[in-house]
Amino acid sequence: MQFLLCGRVYPALHSVQCPVQAESCRLTGPGQTVKLPARMQDSPGSDILIRVRGLTFRRGERVIFDNVDLDFQRGRITAIMGPSGTGKTTLLKLITAQLTPDAGSVEVASRNIHALSTPELFEMRKRMGMLFQSGALLTDLTVFENVAYPLREHTQLPERMIRYLVLAKLQAVGLRGAAGLLPAQLSGGMARRVALARAIALDPMMIMYDEPFTGQDPISMGVLIKLIHTMNDNLGLTSIIVSHDVVETSSIADHIYVISDGRVMDQGSPAELERTASEWARQFLKGLPDGPVHFHYPAGDYAEDLFEN
Repeated sequence: MQFLLCGRVYPALHSVQCPVQAESCRLTGPGQTVKLPARMQDSPGSDILIRVRGLTFRRGERVIFDNVDLDFQRGRITAIMGPSGTGKTTLLKLITAQLTPDAGSVEVASRNIHALSTPELFEMRKRMGMLFQSGALLTDLTVFENVAYPLREHTQLPERMIRYLVLAKLQAVGLRGAAGLLPAQLSGGMARRVALARAIALDPMMIMYDEPFTGQDPISMGVLIKLIHTMNDNLGLTSIIVSHDVVETSSIADHIYVISDGRVMDQGSPAELERTASEWARQFLKGLPDGPVHFHYPAGDYAEDLFEN
């Protein structure tokens, strides 16, 4: 089967993006012509896809982020690491404008995401893929229907083309043979891979992974690590991994931010963080039981507690 897209012939179609970034393009296959939206043009010449400046966010009296600056480079895998409860998932919600910061700005593709109108925000979110910690598959839909869902919601492609694209995405994650299964019939690792196929269904410019390795056996974890790395390179994605799994995340990340107490404690490549001078970052990355984060919760004198009347 061949397809014509913007004057070029493709033997197999794995992406519905217009290669010349035209305002719109037409894809023609055997007996059909379909109008497709073009992928929105990013800011030319910018190496930074997401720019966070002076980010401050509070939940009540608790400060989650305190004047934080972050850069996420285009085409690279950036990891956000830190202990549980430090706001890693909250950061993803701020990047996608599910939450609004108390101060500072978040720019995605050179646009302040919190200043977009509702229609503009919805269009921007179509360019963002998300792999949820739980997978978040729709339990009453088959694997095929789960991956097809965003295509049916956000495009006007015919069913024949949707079928082709869904099978291509499932083939990419090694689960084309599981297309007819329900989520309840999948292992935890398989469910994450189906969720990843759904996350790339609309060919996004970026994917955010929320604790992708949690609860995975060694084989499933190895498969996910390979898929994240391969897809980032082959599809030209920008990836953000939120995790506290140090070894697995460090094996594929280009840059790592270590955060805690609302601040960036350290940052750098995995090799640079191996030589970090930060005692806090060293304790976290090495899994040391004591250090700046003390083993004992603050308490009064032990002897007084034992012998008080």
